[in-house]
Amino acid sequence: MIARVAIDLALDRLFDYEVPESLREKLAVGQLLSVPFGHREARGFAVEIGEDASSSGRALKPISAIVEETPFFSPAIIALVRRIAAYTAAPLESVLRAALPAAVLKRNARAKEMLFVEPVAIDSLAQGAALVQGLTTRQRWLYEQIVRLDGGWMAGLCSELKTTNTSIRALAEKGFVEIVSRAKRRNPLARRRVVPSRPLALNGEQAAALASIKSLCDAAQLGARARRPLPQEALPQGVAPPPSALLLHGVTGSGKTEVYLQAIAAQLEKGRGAIVLVPEIALTPQTVQRFASRFGDRVAVLHSALSDGERYDEWHRIRRGDAHVVVGPRSAVFAPVANLGLIVVDEEHEPSYKQEDNPRYNARDVAVLRGSIEGAAVVLGSATPSLESWLNAQRGKYARVTMMKRAGAGSLPDVRIVNMAMEPGCPIFSGVLLDAIRLRLDRGEQTILFLNRRGWARSVNCEKCGHVVTCPACDLPYTYHRADNCLRCHVCGGWAPTPERCPSCGSSNITFRGMGTQRVEAALAKCFPRASILRMDADSTSRRHSHDDILSAFRRGDAQILLGTQMIAKGLDFPNVTLVGVLNADSSLNMPDFRAAERTFQLLAQVSGRAGRAELPGEVVVQSLDPSAPAIVAAARGDYAGFAARELKDRAESFFPPYCHLAIVGFRSQDIKTVSRWSDMYAQSFMAFARRNASLGMHVSEAVPSALEKADGWHRWQIVLRARSAAAIISAWRWILACRPPPGNLRVAIDMDAQNLV
Repeated sequence: MIARVAIDLALDRLFDYEVPESLREKLAVGQLLSVPFGHREARGFAVEIGEDASSSGRALKPISAIVEETPFFSPAIIALVRRIAAYTAAPLESVLRAALPAAVLKRNARAKEMLFVEPVAIDSLAQGAALVQGLTTRQRWLYEQIVRLDGGWMAGLCSELKTTNTSIRALAEKGFVEIVSRAKRRNPLARRRVVPSRPLALNGEQAAALASIKSLCDAAQLGARARRPLPQEALPQGVAPPPSALLLHGVTGSGKTEVYLQAIAAQLEKGRGAIVLVPEIALTPQTVQRFASRFGDRVAVLHSALSDGERYDEWHRIRRGDAHVVVGPRSAVFAPVANLGLIVVDEEHEPSYKQEDNPRYNARDVAVLRGSIEGAAVVLGSATPSLESWLNAQRGKYARVTMMKRAGAGSLPDVRIVNMAMEPGCPIFSGVLLDAIRLRLDRGEQTILFLNRRGWARSVNCEKCGHVVTCPACDLPYTYHRADNCLRCHVCGGWAPTPERCPSCGSSNITFRGMGTQRVEAALAKCFPRASILRMDADSTSRRHSHDDILSAFRRGDAQILLGTQMIAKGLDFPNVTLVGVLNADSSLNMPDFRAAERTFQLLAQVSGRAGRAELPGEVVVQSLDPSAPAIVAAARGDYAGFAARELKDRAESFFPPYCHLAIVGFRSQDIKTVSRWSDMYAQSFMAFARRNASLGMHVSEAVPSALEKADGWHRWQIVLRARSAAAIISAWRWILACRPPPGNLRVAIDMDAQNLV
């Protein structure tokens, strides 16, 4: 009997070990094992177990020990991980590592033990009266309080009862209480006040959406087609395969979250669990609040802003079955929820669901894959769906439900586009926007202003010679940050002091061009000195709990204006917000990416949806230098279907996703000659492969510098591959790696279904 083990060394292979007789009854797939590896002990996961006829004659090393008998991965998660590794061409070990919080695997990781005080039961009143006579008045009162509270944590009792450990230990010595060591949960929700809530009445569209989700759950739970999808060729001619997921296309404020809550409640009643994915940590506190208010301690949260102890405890709560609903960003898709019934991917269009480092998976697609493996329904929700999901729904791969009305008394906001080219002096705020903000301040209403650029100014320039101060590691203009009066690179994190003179010509005529959130905040303070302003960007949210603190303060009405980057653009619900201002709607249109128009539409539609979500009517002011751009006009009209139709037509004609798979082969080296020479050799090899396998229809670009040509001292080049089949791209990639392994001073990686061309 052998076990095939994935060692945590990113070697992209499994190692065979003999299973000792003493471990055969205990060994299971997914367990963490200790195995001999070379001259040391290593740890790895059991991926396969069985008899291996080919092992005869081979001397296999035996497994040393099972580190923990309860498996870390279920067989379904192991199958999921192996599919991801094959699809992304990532080492299996790296996918296993991504599927498990690092805090769980630390060698010294353990539950937090604390002292718990339990009152000792007394058999009769007479015995109790006799025993109590031996206590002082203070001890008698202390014992009565501990009985009233039914015990508690030692530290908490000492604080609440204004006593000391010594006093409680004295009671223990007299036999009135017992002091035991217990595991204490490090609760990430402990600092939040959660008020229980009840299901809301649904309107017609919401009720229809809920019914569709329940039907999909029932079909998935029947098992056969969800766990073993029928191949197309096994179906009768002309019969489409059953939907594998449901696209819930609901306008902003249409009540999608309430539909999710009631769909999950139905699954909990059947003894099944759920996972809810949100695109950003900034959205997690608000989402967790709503789910915890409905489901209480059955909710667990997983995200990178938690402490190691909190992540350890939450993950183990899920694995033990103490929590049945998991909320978190993309890595939560791997949460060990037993008997999984439903996966919700909220704001499914968001590019942040794509992991940018190895393994480069897309959590939206992993959710659909996990649902098919485990027989769970998958709901993809968005007001502005990705074109991939929209096309899948048109083709019948996904079911689709639409909700085009806002829930409750809310109505879609009026949108005005302001041509900033007609505003004199290139101001930060148009007159229209200033008047609209002033009106909201007078009414006691709130405003959200969106600018997807942090810092004070985008660049530091010399007016005399035109020199732009750049980061030496990235060759990109520094961003000026006035808060600490320094220049910062938003790519590598490097910084430099602000120059008083031009480094090139020595002129003192230094100017700051462009605007960021810090500059807008200062301008707002001058225009509206009595208004309270909150800024939410990567600079203001660096400390722990800062996302939650800023959003909570705005929800309480502590500020009238919330200014921020894209972290405020989606998923947030503030009933008193009646105005949204978009300060530079053109910025994302100018990106060198075929998705630029789609991203612009999504961002504008999402941020516009923050206004008018309650009884008060909403207004959106979009400031643009190109007010006739189709994406901006369509977003202002809320015409997603029209925009998608035009964009899909363009994509089909130019053979871009979703009509093909697109992969980027990226090259990085600190030597520019190495990266340019090797990327060109790889491009020629890919082209040769494409010619020899013409039936695959693979398109190969030339090797070119990336849009971000240099980052943190590394020169970056890339090749773009397109094909109808992802397997064709992976086949070419593995063939070329085998033929031309890169030298040690070159990093080469493939990003399948890349979300960004920059």
